[in-house]
Amino acid sequence: MTQFDLNDEQRQIQEMARAFTADAITPHAAEWDEKHIFPRDTIRSAAELGFGSIYVSEESGGIGLGRLEAALIMEAMAYGCPSTSAFISIHNMAAWMIDRFGSAGVKAKYLHSMVTMERIGSYCLTEPSSGSDAAALKTKAVKDGDHYVVSGSKAFISGGGENEVYVTMVRTGGEGPKGISCLVIEKDMPGVSFGAQEKKLGWHSQPTAQVNFDEVRVPAENLVGGEGEGFRIAMMGLDGGRLNIGACSLGGAQRCLDEAVSYTKERKQFGNPVAEFQNTQFMLADMETDLQAARMLLYAAAVKVTENAPDKTRFAAMAKRLATDSGSRIVDQALQLHGGYGYLQDYPVERFWRDLRVHSILEGTNQIMRVIIARDLLRQ
Repeated sequence: MTQFDLNDEQRQIQEMARAFTADAITPHAAEWDEKHIFPRDTIRSAAELGFGSIYVSEESGGIGLGRLEAALIMEAMAYGCPSTSAFISIHNMAAWMIDRFGSAGVKAKYLHSMVTMERIGSYCLTEPSSGSDAAALKTKAVKDGDHYVVSGSKAFISGGGENEVYVTMVRTGGEGPKGISCLVIEKDMPGVSFGAQEKKLGWHSQPTAQVNFDEVRVPAENLVGGEGEGFRIAMMGLDGGRLNIGACSLGGAQRCLDEAVSYTKERKQFGNPVAEFQNTQFMLADMETDLQAARMLLYAAAVKVTENAPDKTRFAAMAKRLATDSGSRIVDQALQLHGGYGYLQDYPVERFWRDLRVHSILEGTNQIMRVIIARDLLRQ
């Protein structure tokens, strides 16, 4: 990527994702939302294009792309359904963690079926009493021979109860981040259970539930990385996850801006199209400016994460903060430009308004993003 443009290969990837979205996601997204349908078949179709293993290495069966290409794909799919795009992003994060830090045995056991999304992965960090303070997690794993015995609970887990693989942060040592390790736990292991599906404001096309571990015996070979490395692995995963969730906000905001432009051209008030009023034009101009500014920062941050730049975490946090805040604001303004119709489910804007709201909370709240940015600045 040059500083201001995409190369030909990146544009081809973007167009492929847009075509898939137009055909397989956009026509069905409203029904998935209304009826709370989890579109597993559509998600597996995305995997056939490599979208289940975007930055899994080619040696492990993935397509081995960078984080910018991943962002382009997530942004394109979110134009149709941010909820479904975000779900695929989380699976990619779990698969990448296994590929990047797992042993040959763990890779052989899980990655082939995750690349095809025959088995789908969840990322399990958050707990009922441990959200922003993730290093305070209490889910415990005690070594017993060639197994770990895991007990505890994880909250707000995308794919909870549906997914087959749970990449889980557990406490194998003392308090704080250095006592945390990462284990791959399977849905069908004895002692794994799930809470009721959460009733959410948005993200209706994906299941979300608490995941419970009651003395689950997990083979020691399922350790990802070494003991005590789990928190570092989790945070490295979140650099990419934050880019992807920011990209999902960009895609949703772009869709709603396009809807607003189209609607205000057609809708007439006081004898003229609403688009001819200066107030409307100023709103649209600001929406477009904010969207493009957030997009440029996110693309730049994605390149930094791919290149492992020293300031990659700060840029990922800045990009996530700006893209998710801007995305929600743009969608809110698009709903306002639709007037009362924007509040109705007949138009897609209200669904995007609901779906994008959670983006400033998950993958680290935007308040925590500010903490990360400020700490990195003050460390210099």
